[in-house]
Amino acid sequence: MRIDKILANLGYGSRKEVKKLLKDGAVQVNGSPVKDGKEQVNPNEDSISVHGEVIEYKEYIYLMMNKPPGVISATEDVKDQTVIDLLEWEDAVLKPFPVGRLDKDTEGLLLLTNDGQLAHQLLSPKKHVPKTYFAVIEGEVDEEDIHAFAEGVTLDDGYVTKPGILKVLKKGPTSDIELTITEGKFHQVKRMFLTRGKRVIYLKRISMGELKLDETLELGEYRELTDEEVELLRSRQQ
Repeated sequence: MRIDKILANLGYGSRKEVKKLLKDGAVQVNGSPVKDGKEQVNPNEDSISVHGEVIEYKEYIYLMMNKPPGVISATEDVKDQTVIDLLEWEDAVLKPFPVGRLDKDTEGLLLLTNDGQLAHQLLSPKKHVPKTYFAVIEGEVDEEDIHAFAEGVTLDDGYVTKPGILKVLKKGPTSDIELTITEGKFHQVKRMFLTRGKRVIYLKRISMGELKLDETLELGEYRELTDEEVELLRSRQQ
C-alpha cells in the first residue's frame, strides 16, 4: 500500500498535507526517511513513524458502544449529536459507521465498524440475526401477548412480523420484559407492543447475534471488541 494513502487513512491530513509531511522528512519507515508518497509499504510488517511516533495501522475497527438516549445512530447530522461524535479522534478517523440503527431515545448495544462485508452479513434479512431487547412496558404483559408475538403480529402498515420470543421478567402496572426478534423494522419493538394496546416506556438493546452488551460500559462509553468477539461475529459469514 502507498505510504501517502496509509497516512491519509489514519487522518494525517489531506493529500497536500501528507505530501508536506513526507517532504519535510517527518515520516520514517523502518528507521529511514521516506519522501516519496508512492513508496509501497506493508503496514502489518513495516514500522512507520511520524515525527518519531510509531503509528499503528488498522484496516478494520470494531467497536461496542453503550448508546445513550438523545444520540442518533448515524455518521453525521446537521441538528443532532451522532454516535460518531462520541468517538475519540484516533477511532473516528478510521471512519466506522453504526451497524443498523437504534432509535434516538433507545439505549444499549450498538456495533460500529468500517468492515462493510461484516456489517452486510449482520444486517442481511437472510441471516436472521437475533437481537434481544430489555424493555419496560406500560401495562401488564400476559400470556396472550407472549403467544401473539410467537405467532407474529400485524403492524400498523399491514406488515406481519416474524415470530418473536417474549419473556416477562416482572409483572405489575408496568412490566419488565425481554424480547428477541430477527428483524429491524422502523420502531419495531414499540410498534409490536402497540398492536397489543401497550406502550414501551424504556428500551435497551442487550445483544446482537452472539455479541452481548458489556454492562461495565457507562452510557456513551465504548470499547474495541476482543478478538474472540470479532470471531463470533465473523462466524455468521460462514
